[in-house]
Amino acid sequence: MLELFYACVKCTLNTKNPLLPPQKSVKVDLIQENTGSFTTKKLLFSYEKYENAYAKRGVTVNPTIYDVSRLSGVSIATVSRAFSNPERVREDTRRKVFEAAEVLHYSPNAIARAMARQRTDKIAFLICKEGATILDEFYAGICTGIMRETNRSDFELVISTAADWDTASNTSKNKQVEGVILGGNARPDMIAELQNRDLAVVLVNNRIQGLDIPCVVSDEYGGVRQALEHLIGRGHRNIAMLAGRFSPYILGERYRAFLEVTQAHGLPADTRHIKLCDPTVESAAEACLELLSRQDRPTAIFGGNDVMAAGAMKAALRLGLRVPEDLAVTGLDDSSACGMLEPELTSVHIDCRRMGELSVARLQALLAGETDVPQVTVVPTELRVRGSS
Repeated sequence: MLELFYACVKCTLNTKNPLLPPQKSVKVDLIQENTGSFTTKKLLFSYEKYENAYAKRGVTVNPTIYDVSRLSGVSIATVSRAFSNPERVREDTRRKVFEAAEVLHYSPNAIARAMARQRTDKIAFLICKEGATILDEFYAGICTGIMRETNRSDFELVISTAADWDTASNTSKNKQVEGVILGGNARPDMIAELQNRDLAVVLVNNRIQGLDIPCVVSDEYGGVRQALEHLIGRGHRNIAMLAGRFSPYILGERYRAFLEVTQAHGLPADTRHIKLCDPTVESAAEACLELLSRQDRPTAIFGGNDVMAAGAMKAALRLGLRVPEDLAVTGLDDSSACGMLEPELTSVHIDCRRMGELSVARLQALLAGETDVPQVTVVPTELRVRGSS
């Protein structure tokens, strides 16, 4: 038994007892007298209702199962597995959980029984984006990788696409999942909501600066660089980019790559050469028509995805320009549409399936209580050269 004493106990529990103060927290400074894994630590234990809560030095309180998670520094799902399926949890993580239970005077068997009722072995792939469907080739590729990886494990997969967050969030609630792979236009408030429900979260195809959360992304910077250097190598000095309305992270990486690569090769590094538009054929075609109407019109265009590149080729056709003789075009995604266009589209290949597989691997690591999960996993890209450039 660990030798612990309370340095201070401040107890203010929220209950229906009118004699108790209206707050709902117990703040405990735990100081370990002997050498072990726990050092001085401030813990905030939350409680729903207790009738006997005035604290005295050495008082015995009854924290909930969530406090084991907080004290050990791992997720609730990991606490569950540590007792019900210990072979699925790393030894150092199990030790943290067991020591936390001992500090809190829990019976491990009681914890196991309590947590077993909450385990679902379900994870969700949520896509929150206007117009996104699982039939979208990009997300279908990610989903294929996710399904392939979950089929190798004991997890059940729930898939949901929605234009609004409330609908997507309700899916994770109703299906009682333990973790979420979040795609689409994720925002900090969405992630905070999931984490407040003690769910493990991994982002795919997105990254939010300042959030300590694992994400799996393609090499956006490298992909743009490969396309631009290919065009520059073909002699193009006036290159424009169609930038779709994607997440701030993706846009930021592509802007940075475009400006840095053009500047490095002595080309005009000007945001006027970047045109923002919707990731659709018509929107991209209109943006491209505006670019091509300039006196110093570009001789090459990089499309933010293959659909936008197809829009650029459509604009060239309207103006009677030949591809690639008068206008070289490259895309990004390397979708099946590349082979359907004439000429076939040069595009940056994104390994969507690998992104899906790695997303599941990162989520499983979180659920297993691993503490060294990479925060950013970058999947390499590869330029596939075809007739359009």
